[in-house]
Parts: sequence; C-alpha cells; structure tokens
Amino acid sequence: MKIGVSFLARLIVGFLLIAAAAPTATADPLPSWREGPAKESIVGFVTAVTTPGKDYVRPQERIAVFDNDGTLWCEQPIYFQFAFALDRISALAPQHPEWKTERPFAAVLSGDTKALAASGEKGIAELLAITHAGMTVDQFADTVREWLKTARHPRFDRPYTDLVYQPMLEVLAYLRANDFKTFIVSGGGVEFMRGFAEETYGIPPEQVVGSSGKTEFRAGSTDGKPVIVKDPAVEFVDDGPGKPVGINHFIGRRPIFAFGNSDGDRQMLEWTAAGEGLRFAGIVHHTDTEREYAYDRDSPVGKLDKALDEAEQRGWTVVDMKRGWRTVFAFQEN
Repeated sequence: MKIGVSFLARLIVGFLLIAAAAPTATADPLPSWREGPAKESIVGFVTAVTTPGKDYVRPQERIAVFDNDGTLWCEQPIYFQFAFALDRISALAPQHPEWKTERPFAAVLSGDTKALAASGEKGIAELLAITHAGMTVDQFADTVREWLKTARHPRFDRPYTDLVYQPMLEVLAYLRANDFKTFIVSGGGVEFMRGFAEETYGIPPEQVVGSSGKTEFRAGSTDGKPVIVKDPAVEFVDDGPGKPVGINHFIGRRPIFAFGNSDGDRQMLEWTAAGEGLRFAGIVHHTDTEREYAYDRDSPVGKLDKALDEAEQRGWTVVDMKRGWRTVFAFQEN
C-alpha cells in the first residue's frame, strides 16, 4: 500500500499538535528552597503580579529591593566592609608609625578587640573614614576588588564573595526573568558594594543604593584627567529610616518587593508594604548554626527584634534559614 505525501504531512502535523498540547514540566525557579510557606509566597506573588488580572503590575513598576549584609551574603562575625577596613589599617600602618600608640588604630594593630569595641561608634567611624578616603573612586573600587581576591572569611576560609546565599541568587534571577528590576539598598558603603555587586549578584552599579561619603570633582590630576576623590565626611546614611529616603531619592519608584534581615531594614519593608496593590515584604531569619549562624534579637550585628515582631503582626514572609533553605552557600553540600 502506498502512503501519499499529503497523508504523511497530515500525520506529522497531527503529532506536532499533540506534542504542543501535552503538558510540559516547568523547571523549579528556586531549587535551593524547600517547599513551604516562604517559597510559596515568593512564587505566588511573582505569578500574581505578572499574570493579567486584578494584581497585575506593569513591568516598569516591578521594582525589587534587597538589603545586602545578612540578606544577600553573610554578615558574621563582623560586617565584611569592616573587615576590609581593618585589613586596610594593617596595610597602611607602615606609612603611619604614630598609629602604634593612637586609638583606635593601636587596638587594630595589636589585635585588641576589647579596646576596639571600647572605641565605640566614633572609633569605628574614624577607621572607616581613614581607610575609605583620600583616593579616587576608581582607585577605591580597584582596592576593593583586589582585597576580595585574597581576603578569606575567618570561619569558612573562603573568599567573601563565596559567602553569598545561593537561595537569594535564585530569587534575583527569578525576578529578573519576570521583568523585575533588582536593586541593592544597604547601609553598607555604596562605593564598596559597587566593587563587586555586578559580578556577584548581576546588579549593575547604577542599581546600588548605599551609605556614601562626600566626594569632590577635581579637574586635573597627575595625568591631566579629571577625577572624583573620596572625602572622609559622611554625606548620606542608608540605614533605618534612611532606606526609604534613599529609595525615593535614587530610584524614584516605591518597590513592590523588598527583602531584609534586620531592624535596619524595617522602614524599607514598611514603605514597600504600604503601597497600593499586592506587595511582598520578606525577612531572612538566621537560624542555622551548622551551615551559617543563628542570631536575632540580641546580636550586635544584624539585630532582628522590632522588625521580627512587626513581620508577625503584618503577615510579612519570614524565611527560617534552617528549615527553608536546602542550600545556604553554593560550596556546601545539600
């Protein structure tokens, strides 16, 4: 029996139509998250605001903001930017012999953590000012990148950029795949974060909002090119109530999605949640001593007290790190 060409064509078309109609498995966008309320709330929110209907949000309004320290990467035992400042003091010490007897520099050089703590916020601010100022913004960015290549976390003995939370990288990628614009809004120094944010998180420097020192434009330098030089004076503190102010000033749109981990993020979460329409406010709760750290209300770094209470009252999403994440860091086994 001969089979006509037209019959074969119809048969092939039929198979193609059946294949197209058959359901296909959708890849899990958040594979490092365990099934549960936190993962469901993220996926449910993104699905709702990207699907035509009452909760739909136009792509240009899909703004997502993330704290950095303790939300996107580890912040224990001290903020990584402060670790950078301490290492810079050691590197600059040969040029400043007077530091051997001057506080708070002497405490850093001798490893006297009690004396360093006793110097208080004033002493810490002085350390940050000395190590972050007096160079151009380009020189500072290069210094940060070079430090990140060699510096190691004291517990994990890994580069600090390895201490990024794999589940949060997946959230960033998932949001961007759904036409969200992702921003860092952190109390950390904006120039410090811009030194690694794009390579580490896929967030370009113009989408990083942080605390900043004053800078000065200088028309001529040693090679005749204009430069911007960092000044030790503080210009803007992007923490607590400063975060919604920074969002308004630098982003210009109220976010519909926000993630933090401490009381310093509370106002940013409140500002996000107070907008019209469906909103997402999330908190990373550090509960895993084995794979990372466990801390909240009494911690000097990343204190989570009032924001945790408010999350419970307002129905914000609280991510229990130990229970909610299959993986914390990419280098760890599941």
